[in-house]
Amino acid sequence: MAELKLIDIKKSYGAATIIHGVDLAIADGEFVVFVGPSGCGKSTLLRIIAGLEQVSGGEIRIDGQSVTNVAASDRGLAMVFQSYALYPHMSVYKNMAFALENMSLNRTEIDQRVRRAAQMLQLTDYLDRKPKALSGGQRQRVAIGRAIVRDPKIFLFDEPLSNLDAELRVATRKELAALHGEIGGTMIYVTHDQVEAMTLADRIVVLRAGRIEQVGTPLEVYNHPANLFVAGFIGSPRMNLLPARLAGSGQVVIGNDTRPISVPSTGQAASGGNITLGARPEHIDVVDENQADLTITVNLVEQLGGETYLYGSAPGLPELTVRQDGQARYDRNHRVGLRLKREALHLFDADGNAIRIR
Repeated sequence: MAELKLIDIKKSYGAATIIHGVDLAIADGEFVVFVGPSGCGKSTLLRIIAGLEQVSGGEIRIDGQSVTNVAASDRGLAMVFQSYALYPHMSVYKNMAFALENMSLNRTEIDQRVRRAAQMLQLTDYLDRKPKALSGGQRQRVAIGRAIVRDPKIFLFDEPLSNLDAELRVATRKELAALHGEIGGTMIYVTHDQVEAMTLADRIVVLRAGRIEQVGTPLEVYNHPANLFVAGFIGSPRMNLLPARLAGSGQVVIGNDTRPISVPSTGQAASGGNITLGARPEHIDVVDENQADLTITVNLVEQLGGETYLYGSAPGLPELTVRQDGQARYDRNHRVGLRLKREALHLFDADGNAIRIR
C-alpha cells in the first residue's frame, strides 16, 4: 500500500478552472472519501490521481515519488468505476484474471489471486458464470475483485454504488467496509452520498467548486463544520440554518423574535452583527410554549416508525426540521414550542465561517 500527496493541484479546460490549487495528504492504509455536490470536481480529482486526466499545475506524489507525468498504467493504482465495465463474453473468473494475464503472471499465481479475491467477496460460487447471469451487486463485486487481484498501491472508487438499488447499496457498503478492514489498503472513494461518506471514511474531504472546504473524520465534520456550506451539506436531514443577530456576549436573537437566547461565549464576534445559527434536527426539543426559544406551526409530519420528523414554519425563518424519537403525534397546523440544545448549537458569521462557541 502507499501514501499519497497532492500539492497545489490545478485543472483547467481552456478558460474554465475546475480544480483550484488542492493540497491533500492521504496516509498509508487510510480510507478517504471525497464528497460534495455534482460538479464540485471530486471525480475530476480522482481521475487526476489515476492519471486519466493531466494536471494543469501542481504535483502528485506516491510514497514520496512524483508521478505527475507518469502514465496511468505505470502508477500501480486500480480504479473501480460507476459502470461495471465487465467483459460480457468472459466468465467471472476470466474477467478477474484478464489484467493478470496481460501482466504475464504464471497461471498458478493468477489462480491464487483470483480465488483469494473471490473468497473475500463471496464470489467463489459464481466464478464460471457470465456477467449477465449476475445481479447488480454481484457484478459490482466482480469489478472490485478485478481491482483487488492487481494488488494495487491505492484503490480508487468512482461512485461505485450509484447504480445499485437502496438495499443493495447498504449491503455492498458493508462489504466495502469489511474489505478495507481485511486488506488494510489505501482507498480513495468518490460519492455525492453523505451516508456513504459518514459510514465508510476514516476521513472525509468536503469539496465545493473545485476547492476543499474541510477535511476531518466523519464526526469532526459533522460536529464542527467549518462553514455554512459544510453545515448544510453534511447531515440528513440537513442542519436548520436560521438568520440571527448577536445581542451581546453570549446572547443571540433568532429571526424576527425579540427574545434573546443564551449561547456559550462567542469570542470576538461583534454585538449586533448578523449571523446564522445552526441546529441539527436531533438537537431541538419540543416543549411548552412558555419554555420555548421559538414557536412553529406544523406543516408536515413524517412517521418513520422508530422516529418522527416535524416540518414547521415561523415568521421570518426558513422551514424547520425537528427529529423526535419514537412515534410522536402532532396534527398539521398545530403550534409547538421548540427549545434548542445549547451545547449543540453552531454559529456562523456574515461570511459563512464558523464562530467557535465551545
